[in-house]
Amino acid sequence: MFKIIKQNQKHFSMYMVLLLIFTAFGFMTDFVNFTPRNITNLVIQNSYILVLAIGMVLVIITGKIDLSVGATVAFTGAMAAIVYNATNGSMLLSLAACMLAGAAIGAFQGYWVAYLKVPAFIVTLAGMLGFRGLTYVLTSIKPVGLMDDNFKKVASGFIEPSFMDGKVLALVVGVVFLLIMVVMDIQNRRTRSRLGFDVLPMSLFIVKNLFISVIIFWLFYKFSMDRGIPNVIVIIGLLVIAFTFMMNNTVFGRSIYAIGGNAKSAKLSGINAERVEFYVFVIMGVMAAISGLIFTAYMNQAMPQAGNMFELDAISSVFIGGASATGGVGTIIGSVIGGLVMGVINNGMSLMNMGAEYQLVVKALVLLLAVWYDLQNNKKSA
Repeated sequence: MFKIIKQNQKHFSMYMVLLLIFTAFGFMTDFVNFTPRNITNLVIQNSYILVLAIGMVLVIITGKIDLSVGATVAFTGAMAAIVYNATNGSMLLSLAACMLAGAAIGAFQGYWVAYLKVPAFIVTLAGMLGFRGLTYVLTSIKPVGLMDDNFKKVASGFIEPSFMDGKVLALVVGVVFLLIMVVMDIQNRRTRSRLGFDVLPMSLFIVKNLFISVIIFWLFYKFSMDRGIPNVIVIIGLLVIAFTFMMNNTVFGRSIYAIGGNAKSAKLSGINAERVEFYVFVIMGVMAAISGLIFTAYMNQAMPQAGNMFELDAISSVFIGGASATGGVGTIIGSVIGGLVMGVINNGMSLMNMGAEYQLVVKALVLLLAVWYDLQNNKKSA
């Protein structure tokens, strides 16, 4: 039992870190950060980073890195805005152009990494420079305004059903979402047990799921006290469910973990490592495009400097969320928790009227501590 707890201490600690940081800022801000309006704003303002973190964790699990996501956010966001204006406000065509651009960027970089064996650091560093330059060309280094306010509803809008009050719906959706997450975790536990892997003792498993359920329901309760469910929460929730299922229950998801754990052994066992790595970068490109769409909607315009340092926030979120710097370890929900930790730090320091320069220093220290903690765990395991 103690061995299993030790193996999962990083998984448990990220929840405690989030709770402690949020509570600490509560005392320092007279609990302004606990208000429903602030909770809603916190989620909306960090939604594009959470989406990036969901894609970035796949890349990092394979032992790679993607430094180009910030530039991809800018490029795809600009593409979405230009197509939206050119098609007289067609959200569907704008979304299609944005997704295709993101997938193309991911496929381009994935081919260099997976098949031409150029290090991901170099390929994505080149992508960071190249796609930032293409964004400047596309926008003529000027903000691209949107023709109306419909686009911004993607980021700042709320679910307003005709059959139910939006605030009541928030509670219903919260219960449904936490039930889905718990059921998926139970199925994952059964699968791991059937395959002979170590699983948490039932008591700890119950405690973990109760803790997560309380957080989820509290979050949706706060939404119900404000303006209902933000549209971005629906997007993030669907992505979390879909990618959690993929990583835990599909051959492709297990192949990602296998490649990150030991690429040579994975290839010897019959896994097409090149194809898996290629599709991981395609997925990352699509996730960056979704993030670009959300950020453009949030700002109500496409800016040539959009996405600046987003890659660092996404990478930090993944490591804070329990991913290993050496690959093979990481979870979707962990990366989202890591992104929320970063968001809570930004939000709390902003409420305390601390400048952006101090926020950067604190985030740098948090990232260093997270990676150091991972390395210490690896040494103890060895």
